[in-house]
Amino acid sequence: MRALEQALHERRPLRSGGLVHHSDKGSQYLALRYTERLAEAGAEPSVGSVGDSYDNALAETINGLFKAEVIHRCGPWRSFEAVEFATLEGLAWFTTRRGLEPIGNVSPAEAEARHFAQTEAQALAA
Repeated sequence: MRALEQALHERRPLRSGGLVHHSDKGSQYLALRYTERLAEAGAEPSVGSVGDSYDNALAETINGLFKAEVIHRCGPWRSFEAVEFATLEGLAWFTTRRGLEPIGNVSPAEAEARHFAQTEAQALAA
């Protein structure tokens, strides 16, 4: 309850709604008082189901990988800006340049370029 109250205090949500409280199926939704407090604050409870795109296991895996590969290995950090820059570099590598085995050990950017080139060639042939 303290964490919820702190979040509500920090966000100062409007009573008209628009606030979504996301959880990973924690026991807090079984607590009547917790659910009542969410309703009082005008917060919509949102719970992802296990194994789908709303499950936070993938996000936790990526965060753990990032911390192991960038934050802990490349530190100590001189400034917050240095961490931000390293984060941007890491994301750029992860999303565009790393080789992925399921797509032939090519980067996502290269696979996407191949896909669009093939789609365009098929459209011209038709």
